[in-house]
Amino acid sequence: MRRAVHASLPEQVQDFGSGAPAAIGSGRFPRNLRLLSAADFKAVFSDACKAGDSHFTLLARSNGLDHPRLGMAISRKAVRRAVARNRIKRQLREYLRLHQTEIGGFDLVILCRPGVDKLDKQTLRQRISACFSRLSERCRAND
Repeated sequence: MRRAVHASLPEQVQDFGSGAPAAIGSGRFPRNLRLLSAADFKAVFSDACKAGDSHFTLLARSNGLDHPRLGMAISRKAVRRAVARNRIKRQLREYLRLHQTEIGGFDLVILCRPGVDKLDKQTLRQRISACFSRLSERCRAND
């Protein structure tokens, strides 16, 4: 049945503005939008603008690119169940995908605290949006 739903869609779509085609329904987050190495994470942790609330801490550092890159640190201590950690990661990636032009050229690391898995989808989006707004203000103030 799923095949019938996607039958009218093209075989490939542009993936998150990266210019690289991705298969529909692949669920992939392109490499150019991810922090991949420990050195990338370390650079953000060492020199970052910070913002957060009781559930998230966002760290950002200018990357000199025209698009953001995302790294997430969601520990098993903060969110016990893998299903919940994966749900949170999906929501965070989707937020970045939808708002990447507004975020601009920053490397971002998102840290989660215990209790974030209790938030529903709507509240999670509102919290992350508020954190990004505060982060944006603080990064502009530092420039």
